[in-house]
Amino acid sequence: MATDDGHGGELIPRPDRTPGALRIALARIAPHRLEEMERQKNTAFALAAEHDALGPIHAWLRTWAREVEVERRPDLFERRRRALAAVQATGSNADPAFRPAMDELRAVEAEAEGEAGVRWRC
Repeated sequence: MATDDGHGGELIPRPDRTPGALRIALARIAPHRLEEMERQKNTAFALAAEHDALGPIHAWLRTWAREVEVERRPDLFERRRRALAAVQATGSNADPAFRPAMDELRAVEAEAEGEAGVRWRC
């Protein structure tokens, strides 16, 4: 799935961390997820208005910057796919394979957040 487009195997360059830039990026690489993104954005903005706080909006931006990072990088996308499959294959958290699978899933998400520059706390 890696491309020879000068982006080091990335499908598109990393977008800015703004709602518009993230939406445009997602439309290019995973348009099937746009409805999910919009639904979560509406929820975040409603919570922000209800609680007079920016935390929900920051959390939404962090989540979607991470998701776009995973979607635009075939290496991360594949690692997450394998980790999710491994978690689902365990059947329960009592399975000895559950913890390593969850650790890998968390590692992928942490790498994506770090690369996308979303280290702030909400």
